Amino acid sequence: MTTTGLRRDELAAFLRTRRARLRPAEVGLPDGVRRRIPGLRRQEVAQLAGMSVDYYIRLEQGRGPHPSGQVLAALARALLLTRDERAYLFRVAGQSPPPTPGPSREVDPGLRHLIDAMADTPAYVVDARYDVLAWNRLAEHFVGDLSAVPDAERNMIRWMFRRSAGDAHWSDPDTLRFVRGTVADLRAAYGRYPTDRGLAELVTELLGTSPRFARFWAEHDVEERRPVVKRVAHPQAGPLEFECRVLNVPETGQRVIVYVPEPGSPTHAAFRRLAERVAA
Repeated sequence: MTTTGLRRDELAAFLRTRRARLRPAEVGLPDGVRRRIPGLRRQEVAQLAGMSVDYYIRLEQGRGPHPSGQVLAALARALLLTRDERAYLFRVAGQSPPPTPGPSREVDPGLRHLIDAMADTPAYVVDARYDVLAWNRLAEHFVGDLSAVPDAERNMIRWMFRRSAGDAHWSDPDTLRFVRGTVADLRAAYGRYPTDRGLAELVTELLGTSPRFARFWAEHDVEERRPVVKRVAHPQAGPLEFECRVLNVPETGQRVIVYVPEPGSPTHAAFRRLAERVAA
């Protein structure tokens, strides 16, 4: 890590504001009855971070030594910093932020509410390795009811490359573009999260079990997912055409995948009919 560019005044101000916003109960401390100012006390932050009170006070006063990466990581944990705040803390302290540890599998409740509210639009959430984490009821017509499927089997890329070499799936140009784009997006995630074990294991597994995946992977295409038009022959709704939109959730590495039909189109009407069946 680099150790240049320490901005003592900005570091001090940032620590003070982050300390002031925290309530003791959020970090497992009693509220007490004699708190004259909001937030944690300096000695409480020092205790949570495992450092001396004098050292922490000097940091907040802009006269402390150059903090190490270990000290900054301890402060980030003590102050419950978000990923962006953690990176900022390292930068104003003159350090390069450590690599992002890995993508998250925890789906924010607000995200679940969002996809559930999209009653006539199939939508689901995947993580960086394309494990399906959450889905709405209409999405079950396309990805199936995954509630009874083990977590390890809810991976979209495994589904794609388990199809036999002679499957008509592989002769469809739109499908091939979609699959290539998915592999390119997986490689982007592979580079973004170099220490994530789950991503590495998935890639290793597919390289050993799918020659087609190995060929796509060897092309080294890197591209975050873009919208694509999909055409599907649905067993209940018939021919469908919709735009597959992908909404990135940067703080977790997750994506919300939404099937968006053209308003007033036959596919739009078909989605509404399917939604009515689901609600019945």
